[in-house]
Amino acid sequence: MSIPIPGRPEDSEYAPYGKIYVERVEDSDLLRALTSQINDTEAVLTPLEDTFAASYRYEPDKWTIKQIVGHMIDTERIFAYRILRVSRGDQTPLPAFEQNDYVTAEDFNSRSVSDLVDELKAVRQSTIRLVRRLNHDAWLRRGTVSGYSVTARGIAFMMAGHELHHKRIIREKYLKQSAALAR
Repeated sequence: MSIPIPGRPEDSEYAPYGKIYVERVEDSDLLRALTSQINDTEAVLTPLEDTFAASYRYEPDKWTIKQIVGHMIDTERIFAYRILRVSRGDQTPLPAFEQNDYVTAEDFNSRSVSDLVDELKAVRQSTIRLVRRLNHDAWLRRGTVSGYSVTARGIAFMMAGHELHHKRIIREKYLKQSAALAR
């Protein structure tokens, strides 16, 4: 049985840089959002050719689509870990992470799109299993992440919005621009 998440987070429940992510999550039912958006992300990514997803960059210094998906996987794992720690009342401050170091440390471009999508789905399923059992108090517990006071609920909404943010970038900066170049 799932326990309802107590509404949307307030601005004080996540770092200021997370506002752009939280605002992307239209649904106040986080579990429904997490479940439906992974299906949409899979639908966007699955038709992509491996060569295109490993090579096309809309600007020279940007990641490839495969690197973005790898980044989404890593970030979801980190956010889920933060949710676990904060929801359990762990008051040990958690550090930031350097996303570029994570992307360059793994050769995501050598993997197939289907392999990356499968891993993203598995990580999301694990996240859903974690969050669907948190009780009201656990969602509202506070911890420190990257020097900011946050709640498990705030982290969870940032995580959901992070996926939406990158999916929008893939659609608008990669798929639309590459289609325009092909004409």
